[in-house]
Amino acid sequence: MGTDLSGKWRSLGLLMVAEIAGMSLWFMSAAILPDLVRDFQISPFQQAALSSAVQIGFVFGALVSSLLGLADRIDPRRFFAFCAFAAALCNASLLVVQPGGPVSIAARFATGALLAGVYPVGMKIAVGWGQKDRGFLVGTLVGALTFGSAAPHLLALFGGTDWRWSLGVASLGSAAGGVLCLLTALGPFHAKAPRMKIGAILTAWTNPKIRYAYAGYLGHMWELYAMWAWIGVALAASFAARMPADTALPLARLIAFLTIAAGGAACIVAGIFADRFGKANIAILAMVISGSAALASALTFGGPVWLTVVCVLVWGAAILPDSAQFSALVADYAPADQAGSLMTFQTALGFALTFFTVQLTPLCAALIGWPGVFAIMAIGPALGIIGMLRLKRTESP
Repeated sequence: MGTDLSGKWRSLGLLMVAEIAGMSLWFMSAAILPDLVRDFQISPFQQAALSSAVQIGFVFGALVSSLLGLADRIDPRRFFAFCAFAAALCNASLLVVQPGGPVSIAARFATGALLAGVYPVGMKIAVGWGQKDRGFLVGTLVGALTFGSAAPHLLALFGGTDWRWSLGVASLGSAAGGVLCLLTALGPFHAKAPRMKIGAILTAWTNPKIRYAYAGYLGHMWELYAMWAWIGVALAASFAARMPADTALPLARLIAFLTIAAGGAACIVAGIFADRFGKANIAILAMVISGSAALASALTFGGPVWLTVVCVLVWGAAILPDSAQFSALVADYAPADQAGSLMTFQTALGFALTFFTVQLTPLCAALIGWPGVFAIMAIGPALGIIGMLRLKRTESP
């Protein structure tokens, strides 16, 4: 038993590091965008496309993976490693192509498609290590994803105006993460599908519990990636109302990193409580706090810097813990040999939604301002709460 536990935590530890490294590619273009705009002529549409291309690429990759059942049919460690390494090469290509041009946007699309073999596949590996502690296992995995998503802002801060340094470090990290994943082991609850079952994803509709878990996830995704992708830009605008622009930008980058990272830490803690008090209950609590913090951030925008920072940090901490629980609920209610495909399909739907929210966010900000955008983001948690309440009713005796 001791050996099993040792292998479990060793494998999960390596998986967490690999996930952080792989997902550091996601917001790379958004984090270095001010430097790219300084050095190149990039239109507002191209700026948004560099970020949203990752989202739509992820949707494409996740749909292909879920329809073919790749995460359930092949060794997920090799799948993860291949995708992390290939994504690193695509990300590194931005060092030699014109940022904002068609080739760079295509490279970001390919990066997103390959990350569909990192995030949901990592969840497949994690849930294979337990059943009673799945809330914590998936929470930890999503926490690692969050630290990885926050990393570009920290790299941009350390890199200063040298965006190439930040880009190169993230690419090397992702490749190293692929190697680390190969060193992990598969848990005793890992199940492999004997053949491709395209119809397996129909379970997402025929099983009401999975359907409501999907509904909650979509409400959560309405705000999550729009906030993550643009919070640095929004904070720079807010801080610039109270301090010089050359001071506002570095501070915005630091707070953006801390905001996203706060969600990762909260996700791990929430996972522990989810296994004790119920995954749906924790998801509801997180969405109540997240929606309220979004509205508070709208009210304090452009106001005292410290007050805006507090509201945004609370928002960042609350915006993520529900994500892990939606995935853990799907793993709980899905047949074991379909869990990987159904979690992947769940993320495909969620990121399809984020393609529109990420692309439209800066355009809406130009029309109604960032406070108005923050208020609109709060709609997502409200709808997600409705989905979770309906799920709880199906669980009632």
